[in-house]
Amino acid sequence: MSELQPFQRVDKAQLARRFGAAARHYDAHAAFQREVGEALLGWLPARSERLLDLGCGTGYFLPALAARSHTLTALDLSPGMLARADERHSGAQLVCGDAEALPLGDGSQDLIFSSLALQWCERPEQAFAEARRVLAPGGRLCFSTLLSGSLAELKASYQALDEAPHVNRFLEQGALDAAITAGGLSIARLEVHPWRLYYQGIEALLRDIKGIGASQVNDGQGAAGLGGRARLRQLAQAFETRREPQGLPLTYQVALCVATRVI
Repeated sequence: MSELQPFQRVDKAQLARRFGAAARHYDAHAAFQREVGEALLGWLPARSERLLDLGCGTGYFLPALAARSHTLTALDLSPGMLARADERHSGAQLVCGDAEALPLGDGSQDLIFSSLALQWCERPEQAFAEARRVLAPGGRLCFSTLLSGSLAELKASYQALDEAPHVNRFLEQGALDAAITAGGLSIARLEVHPWRLYYQGIEALLRDIKGIGASQVNDGQGAAGLGGRARLRQLAQAFETRREPQGLPLTYQVALCVATRVI
């Protein structure tokens, strides 16, 4: 069988730097990430012996995860994010690493929690294969990720200006299912929920996206700049046609999933 082509081209070093630069102000812009993570926490078992927070970011969920586990490991691609996580919860074992090449032993984890991190993977099936490898038999991967259709309003508004790839693309649900299965995991539960946020202006919306370090565009292309205040006004005008009574809408398609390692 020929090797599967990457879903997206990701400069991992640049991605780590971008998230590291955002670490200090990430939490101020991460209300959506907290909401999704809190929902995912509700899918976890009450206790787990060995638990990994995969893509832990600033470590917001580490205290809640520590209360559910005997041994907690926090892994992230960005050293800057790990430094913030250490400030928040120093009891976890901190590991700098890539989800597609986990620096952890086979069968070393009973549960993996990963919220809104796996959408950055270049080869999703490889990330799921790595999760399977480090899970003990019967172990579970509980994760959330973004699917195709996320940021649709922003994408459409940018397309009114030019054809540059200003917005990341994400997996279709069928492709996510296939990647999980290709990685050797079995889907026990999967739900997709639209998550709609509202902003009073385009600047606040873009500030949140940049503030969490998520402004990098995949497929190896840098985010095209707005080109100054005039371009920002053009984008704002294009987005205004979508304004609702609550404000400017921005929708994420969020998948919540529990996948198990079958013996």
